[in-house]
Amino acid sequence: MLRAFAGGAAGFLAFACFAQQDAVIVTATRFQEDVRRLPASTTVLTAEDIARSPARTLPELLQEQAGFVMRDLFGNNAAQTSIDLRGFGATGTQNTLILVDGRRQNDFDLSGTQWSAIPLSMIERVEILRGTGAVLYGDNASAGVVNIVTRSPLKQGKVFEAFGRVGSYETVEGQLYGNYAGEHFGINALIYGYTSEGYRANNRNQQENAAINARWAFGEGALDLRLGVDKQDLRLPGARIVQPSIGLDQYQTDPRGAQTPNDYASRDGERAGLTYLQRFGSVDFSVGVDYRTKDQRGFFEQFFSYRADTLDLKSLTPKAKLPFSTGSWRHSLVGGVDWNQWDYHSTRTDSFENLNRPVNVVDIKQETIGVYLQDMIQVTPSTVATLGYRREQAKYQGTDTVDPTAPGCAFGCSAAAPLDQTQKAEAWEVGLRQFLGAQWSVFGRVGRSFRLVNAEEIYEFDAGFNNSFQLLSPQRSDTYEAGAEWSRGRTGLRATLFLSNIENEIHLDPFTAGIGNTNLPPSRRQGVELDGKWEAAKTLRLAANYTYTRARFLEGVIPGGPFVIGSNMPIAGKTVPLVPEQKLNLSFSWDVLPRTMLTGVLTAVSDQYRDNDEPNTLSKIPAYQTVDLKLIQSWHWGRLSLTVNNLLNQSYYTYSVRSQFTADRYAVYPLPGTTVSLAAEVALP
Repeated sequence: MLRAFAGGAAGFLAFACFAQQDAVIVTATRFQEDVRRLPASTTVLTAEDIARSPARTLPELLQEQAGFVMRDLFGNNAAQTSIDLRGFGATGTQNTLILVDGRRQNDFDLSGTQWSAIPLSMIERVEILRGTGAVLYGDNASAGVVNIVTRSPLKQGKVFEAFGRVGSYETVEGQLYGNYAGEHFGINALIYGYTSEGYRANNRNQQENAAINARWAFGEGALDLRLGVDKQDLRLPGARIVQPSIGLDQYQTDPRGAQTPNDYASRDGERAGLTYLQRFGSVDFSVGVDYRTKDQRGFFEQFFSYRADTLDLKSLTPKAKLPFSTGSWRHSLVGGVDWNQWDYHSTRTDSFENLNRPVNVVDIKQETIGVYLQDMIQVTPSTVATLGYRREQAKYQGTDTVDPTAPGCAFGCSAAAPLDQTQKAEAWEVGLRQFLGAQWSVFGRVGRSFRLVNAEEIYEFDAGFNNSFQLLSPQRSDTYEAGAEWSRGRTGLRATLFLSNIENEIHLDPFTAGIGNTNLPPSRRQGVELDGKWEAAKTLRLAANYTYTRARFLEGVIPGGPFVIGSNMPIAGKTVPLVPEQKLNLSFSWDVLPRTMLTGVLTAVSDQYRDNDEPNTLSKIPAYQTVDLKLIQSWHWGRLSLTVNNLLNQSYYTYSVRSQFTADRYAVYPLPGTTVSLAAEVALP
């Protein structure tokens, strides 16, 4: 089915368009920049695009875009959901940098972005920069950058909005939003709540958010203040187990059941940020001070484990943009320093009741200092070049305290030896965009990016099953990219080719005792992205994108052992798990009547190997196709919308992991069939 869709997409893209509106300004480049000048594959989604989409969450919205794949465990407001750009598989979350108003959202652990803390209605636009961003931002940007820009208090005047939605599985969602703006001061505030029983048993999800943003404008300067809190309580149903050799298939017999009926997790966050912006003549200067804290707890009965973790981030980010000329070349030089300090504190025991007498208390600190320069050079009126370099130093310190008399230490416990090490990494980029007349442009870039190890990848067991700190080498990605765009009015086409060679990829080795997370042998990601939009008529808009991704290990062997599925397992030439080769999106937006709109999205994803199946010896996650529709009726006071997700009631899952001990055993996380929701939005000026 996917091949048929791909053929249809190729025909459609022959006359589809990608071209964005003229002079689209993005800020993911640290300062405002016209997206047309960037030597990269970029997409900007406006608030109008978001409102039209049937997507309920940011990961669903991103999955509609070229290059992105979403992995959702529960289908419940993006809880335990990750995104993957350009084929990194299980580590997609650690290789795609997520920003909110230019502030880093990727954490110094493996928990992933808290998507439900970013309601779609708060977003002004989403900026996607594929394959670029490591020079300006450093860690986590090997696949690219997604910058989520929230609504500015000074742009909206006086507004009050109320939003409510009810849907399948006792889902109730609500939001109140207000904005006040004068000539020089604006402030907005948001209160958000969500609750749902979820598709699976033991999957109740409750989310609460509140945020306040304020901006003072004075002369050539401005001061931004951001405050926010979020709280999530989530029940964890676990997986459905399949093992054909013994006739076990919980996915078919009881897809909604719970493997872990007593497991749960909570995640509470607070954030505060202050940014000062000032123009001195032709020089733009900005400095940001940010603080984030997170308290997350979880009980995992099958592993006799209760964890209470806190994670704090302090950051200082001064930067400046300097325009100047050398002969006929016009330069726009951006430079800055990023200082980040992470403090990870983990209390580990066997149950909540024993939290006051933990088995292990783990503290890990990471302090990074990154210095960068990036110059965008207008070489000729039709030629723009980009040169950039970043140098980053990361200092790690870790301690582990064990209590051998703790109640949870019945079978013996150990503490890791202290950690005190420093690493260095670098990123660079050379890019070019050449305009070939008014309608055509081509672009190319080559660059290097890096990823640093995080706290939960550092703290592991050794071969004797004793706790230890292992500081893995920084991951390095060398990326080559070329593309072409054609545009005429609102019609056009973009095609992009990319190739990334990756060394020291940081990833879990579940098969080899004493390894845990490790640096994998070299691998390669390469592919093609075709992207288009076309306004077929004033009342009909069509869009399509197609992605082909080939992810392979270039060499290497996984040692394994006698108690797992194999020893000395070769992976050279094998496909990286959780990377589908093909993905297709087709969408439309039709103004049925002046105030009535119908929109729809088809997503088709090819099959893919399961997580932990680096040897490629087990069956694959099946291909799947979903269709989502949204009917919108507008009035002067607001609108009503009816959304149907998974219209064809497809039985599918996007994540599965194989057992390292039993050759044909694996776990799947079933997703909901057809769901229906009704939403009402009221906006009062």
